[in-house]
Amino acid sequence: MASNSGIVPDDGESSKNPTLERCLNVLRDASNDSEQFAALLLVTKAAKAGEINSKTRRRIFDAVGFTFPNRLLTSKDAPEGCTQHTFQALGLTLLACFCTDPDLARHPQVLNKIPVFNDVISTCKPGDASCNAMIDDAYQCLRAIMATPKGPRELVNRGTVPALCRAYVKHGYGFDQAFKLLVGLLIAAEAKCWQRATVDLMGVLNVLSLEFQKAEDMTKFQLCEVLPRFIPPLLSPNAECLLPLYRGLASILTSKLSTSQRDPALKLAACLSQACGSEWIQGGGAGSKFFALLSNLACVEVRLTLEELDLAEVDKKQELMAACYVLMETAIVECTKEKGSLLLETQKVQLVGILEEAFGAVIHYLRQVGRKKLDDPFIFASVRILGAWLAEETSSLKQEICDLLPFLIYYAKMRFEEEKRVRSSLQQEAEQAGQSSIQPPVWQGDAIRFLLPGLSHLTAEDRPRGILISEGAPVLLCQYFLYRWEIFVSNTDTLTTSTTVETSLQTCCEIFLNLVVTAPDLISREDCFATLMDTLLKSLPSLLPQREHLGLTANVATLGLMMSKRLFAYPGLQGTPESEGFFDAAIRFLAEAHVAQTDLDGEKVTMSVSPTYKAAWPAIRELWFLGMQAFASCVPLFLWLPQDVLRSGWLQELLALLGRVAPSSVDLEVVRAFQGILVELARASQPCLEMIQQHRGLEMASLYGMAALEQCLSEQ
Repeated sequence: MASNSGIVPDDGESSKNPTLERCLNVLRDASNDSEQFAALLLVTKAAKAGEINSKTRRRIFDAVGFTFPNRLLTSKDAPEGCTQHTFQALGLTLLACFCTDPDLARHPQVLNKIPVFNDVISTCKPGDASCNAMIDDAYQCLRAIMATPKGPRELVNRGTVPALCRAYVKHGYGFDQAFKLLVGLLIAAEAKCWQRATVDLMGVLNVLSLEFQKAEDMTKFQLCEVLPRFIPPLLSPNAECLLPLYRGLASILTSKLSTSQRDPALKLAACLSQACGSEWIQGGGAGSKFFALLSNLACVEVRLTLEELDLAEVDKKQELMAACYVLMETAIVECTKEKGSLLLETQKVQLVGILEEAFGAVIHYLRQVGRKKLDDPFIFASVRILGAWLAEETSSLKQEICDLLPFLIYYAKMRFEEEKRVRSSLQQEAEQAGQSSIQPPVWQGDAIRFLLPGLSHLTAEDRPRGILISEGAPVLLCQYFLYRWEIFVSNTDTLTTSTTVETSLQTCCEIFLNLVVTAPDLISREDCFATLMDTLLKSLPSLLPQREHLGLTANVATLGLMMSKRLFAYPGLQGTPESEGFFDAAIRFLAEAHVAQTDLDGEKVTMSVSPTYKAAWPAIRELWFLGMQAFASCVPLFLWLPQDVLRSGWLQELLALLGRVAPSSVDLEVVRAFQGILVELARASQPCLEMIQQHRGLEMASLYGMAALEQCLSEQ
């Protein structure tokens, strides 16, 4: 029933529309539903005719409240002589009227009607004026809710996205309104929309992609502008939409275009490349030429924009530049593929030259502008794409890269310090809220992560390594490794974060290995490496049992052994529990890599890689060999180490393994690795020497061609 609150007349409105004022009075004084219903019909007629202002709408709400519209919406009976949905239509019109007031649009009584609005737009059968009016009113309510601060979240949580998708795919009355609302929701809450309505949104994308392919007028360019909103974060290479999108983009980009027509096409192509790499491009000659053209367009655009150094123009084109960067990164991937590339070898050579020119422009831009705009996201994007190039190519633009290294290290350090400040602040907030820890998301500003692969290459070369050392890069990377290690072992990270952090840790280890070999004095000179050594000593024993992290285990074990050679006088390595625990774990890592295996006939026993190592072996093989060499070098440096080897049983197992398998089945490199260990143990320890002799060491040395071991044993 009507609210009992009094209605204060609005003199201005009353003088203009005395009939409306009388209706409001009837609403206030109505004694039954019939009187109120009759008055509401007149009010809604005025509302639809646009004859009332915002103040009067509020007065209508004060008179009616939510109770009566709620009853109208749920009523199944229609008055005699009226259409089936008369009551519901009236209720919707009232709510549409109320929703023009932002305070009412976010009212719980309106929000809990969202499922009703969803149902109307997706299931109401249009065809007559009353049904169309209901659909329009429902859309008006949804638009009003979305305009409120928490409206998009409410709509997504209450199922509006699937309803809008169904309405658009049906292409019934109001489908254009559904499309606009969908775009708005994807802008406001993209991740949640895809999380809750993937199948429905893919249905819309499939429809849009076909429209995009078939359109031959300006519709094609309009769709090109909006389609990126409907590309999900990840797309299957078999997605139905890909072929029409490829054909539509090919028809645009192979035509003569204005900048305003071409740029949206480049952005759409970049979205598709982010979602599924180059898989959206059809294979064969046509696809190969199209990809080469697309990559060339992106590179030329980058050169034209960044070489001129018109900062206002660069700022205006940042979104386009970011799209070009994505396409350039996809081009790098295709150029480095050994199998299955879209490109022929001649096309790869040409494209690498074009990419080199584009990256020359990126470097020029960073050198001239980088320090002036350190907080600009575009600087970060430029550093990131340069990192992708350096990960694959450091021989070209060598002088330019060396000149830029001081800025890159400065920028990386600045971003790292910012991350630590942000995480510390979040941690404090969590502690104040009574939470013990926070979920550590992947830091979006982590410049070091994208530079690490390139730094791994550069630290192997004399000149760039010298620059990196003088700029403090090794110390920065030590700090970065230790910080990332704490995140890795915290056990609160997500799978994505864990994988990303683990990859960064492994690449850091590669860089440190380069430095141990090429700049050994640095390891003993910088205090941070002693701290790093402590972390490696403590961590390997707990890391080793986690076979899913075998790649990281191999890096930590090998780096720890290599650093032990350089830091053998460090107190932390002098028979401490941590050092003994590390070497015990290193022994197990090295010892468990190979096993004896009987062939199918049961006649021949051969040596093979352990089943638990097999999957990771291509990635860790070289690390294992380097670890074996480093361990052998450590034997004479640490007097207690041979005793540990005996206690672990490794020496006995190794000798038994060599005695059991066919010598011809053992790879020559493996033979050399085993010989290095056996020789050093025999020289350093009498008990080890006796153990080797007891296990037919001299005979096996002859069988396996271990000349150094044979000589060592013969001298004893």
